Order: sequence, then C-alpha cells, then structure tokens
Amino acid sequence: MREATGQIAVVVVAVVVCVTLLQAAEDAPSVENSPTGEIPVVEPPKSTDWSSFRNGLTLWGLTGSRLPAEPELLWKHPAADGVASTAAIVGDRAYVATLSGELHCFELRTGDIHWTYHSVEKVKETTFAPGFKSSPTVTDKLVLLGDEDGVFHAVDRRTGKSVWTFATDAEIISSATIIGERVLFGSYDNNLYCLELADGRLSWKFATEGYVNCTPAVADGFTFVTGCDEQLRVIDIATGEQVRQMPLNSYLIASPAVVGDLLYVGTYNSEVVAVDWKKLEILWTYRDPDREFPFHASAAITQDRVVVGGRDKQMHCLDRQSGKQVWAFPTSARVDSSPVVIGDRVCFGSSDRNLYLVDLKDGKELWKFNAGKPITASPAVGSGCLVIGTDSSNGWIYCFGQK
Repeated sequence: MREATGQIAVVVVAVVVCVTLLQAAEDAPSVENSPTGEIPVVEPPKSTDWSSFRNGLTLWGLTGSRLPAEPELLWKHPAADGVASTAAIVGDRAYVATLSGELHCFELRTGDIHWTYHSVEKVKETTFAPGFKSSPTVTDKLVLLGDEDGVFHAVDRRTGKSVWTFATDAEIISSATIIGERVLFGSYDNNLYCLELADGRLSWKFATEGYVNCTPAVADGFTFVTGCDEQLRVIDIATGEQVRQMPLNSYLIASPAVVGDLLYVGTYNSEVVAVDWKKLEILWTYRDPDREFPFHASAAITQDRVVVGGRDKQMHCLDRQSGKQVWAFPTSARVDSSPVVIGDRVCFGSSDRNLYLVDLKDGKELWKFNAGKPITASPAVGSGCLVIGTDSSNGWIYCFGQK
C-alpha cells in the first residue's frame, strides 16, 4: 500500500469554517420551507452542469438540464474494462472514469479527448492499473476521485495533470463531496475522510465500524454516513465529531439523500426508509409486497416522490410523505443504476443492457436504448446531454443529446 501523502493535521479557525460552509450552501439546490412550514420545497439546481455523483450536496439526483424527448446518440468511445461510475458534465466537457484506471476529459458534443489521466504512471508487468469505481467530482480547478488501491486523486481540470494524491488503506468507491475548501469521502478502510482541497492535507478522519461505500451527503453543517456497520452517523463537518448515531439494522450500500430534517436511503435488507435524522426516528419503511432484494442504488428525490432502483429488477416510485408505492417499472435484470429526474421523466440503466426513460407520473416507458452490455453506472445529465458507460469488458461510453 502506498504511503499516505500530506497527512498533516491542521487547525481550522472557526470563523473561516463557518464562512466556507455558508459559501458552499449557496451552490446547493433550493430547499425552502413551504408556506405551511411543513414540507421543504425540492427544486432542481439552477445550473445545467452535472458536477458530481448525485449532482449536489444533498444527493437528490436532479438535473437543471433539459434532454430531448428521444435522445440521439452523438458519439461513443470504447472502455476496455467498462465503466461503473457516474460521469461528470461541466460546461462543454465530460469527465468519465473507467475500470481500466483512466480518467478521460471529452469534448461533450463531439467525443474528442482533451486529456487522459491514469491512476498509475506505469503498470508493472503481470499487474493491472487500479480502476476507478468512484465517480469524478469537478470543481472550478480540480477533478477528484478515488481508486481501487485506496488512493484519492486530485487532477488539474485544465491539463489532466496530478495536483496531489492521498493514500488510504483500502479501496475507495465513495465519491467526493465538496464543502467550502474541504473534500469529504469514505474508504473501505472504515474511515470517513476530510481533506484540505488545496493540498490534500488531512483535516480529520472519523472511524466507523465497517466499509464506507456511500458518498457523504451534506446539510446544515453536518455530513451523513450510511455504511456497512448498519449505522446512520451524523458528523459535524467543522470538528469531525459524531453528534448523532442511529442503528438501521442493515448493511447500507446506497448513498443517503437529505431534505431538511429527513433522510432517504435504500438498505441491503430490502427496504427503503425515511428517517428524521434530528429526532432519530424512522417515519416510514417501504418493502415491495412480492419481492425481497437489496437496494444498492441511491434514491432520487422530488417534491412528492422518492424514486429508487432495486436488485428485484424494478424501478420503484414512492410517495415521499407516506412511503406508499406509486408505481414500479419492471426490467429484465437488477437495477443498480441510480436514477436521475429530468423534469417529468426518470432516466436509469439496468443490467438488462437497456437505458430507460420513463414517465415520473405513472412509470410508463417513453424511450429506451440497448447498449449491448450491462449498465450499473448512473446517468449524468448536463448541458443538454446524457453520458453513461457500460459495466463489462469491451464496454462503451455513450453520449446522447440533440443532433
């Protein structure tokens, strides 16, 4: 295992922390109290970019971009070992990480490659480059993601050159969340990490009792971790101290989505739960009446819906207040692809090799594309385009939009 770089604790002035948290909150999707003060308003981000795994601090899976009614294939690019992570789209660039250990920067509408970054400079004979299962997170200067060897990479967004790296003790699947001048992510070494964005120095780390697979959600100065230790943990970002803990009695692969005081997540125990993270109470639990399979995908959240795919081969749409099923859309294989809500449509992939668009209202199929390989990655929808990769050898990266 590589030695950790830049693991030097730093003292953060409280005033500076407060300022950076407030600045980061300005970029988050809109969460406002309704006129009755009961239900927070859930709105897509104003930006048309898709800069991270679930496109925002609260991980709602909403896009501010439009997409044609019947998206057309603009280009495709080979991915030798496939793609398991979500792309990022910022402006006229798409950033896609592969299981071969490559991070590509594409011209969004043409597929021309501006640069390619590799997880290791040189692959030793009889070995493989560590792949990227972590989704890239893009800032104004950097692209950030972790690899299968447990190294977290900060890459110059303009040149594709390494800016800094930080080594953990196990693979990183968790995608990065940016809060002010800090970056949060989890590792399979059971820790949640907080690093300084500028140079990768360790600000703090919090030890859980199991793998941290999820991408950390952020709200009100706290981050939320649902992990393989079957716990919901609420961590103060300024200090790295745990302020709340609640057993959920199940492994948690999915990342949580947060709306105000409420958190939504699917579990390995075949349930989707709505949790009041301040009161530490479960408000409702959903379980499919006929099938019991884990939920690995993360949920998309709208004003009145929770949409989440399951290993029962279905995309489930639930009433956000009651947890009752509104509709379920069947596919022919498991759905590990986390859905994206595009206005009144839901986009997701399935291991049945299809990419789907369905109606948010009733779950009716509107469009599909057969990619020829399983799709476990989640769609990225930004700047009028949809980018996604297939998860298998001899896979492809696809970009759809309006010709």
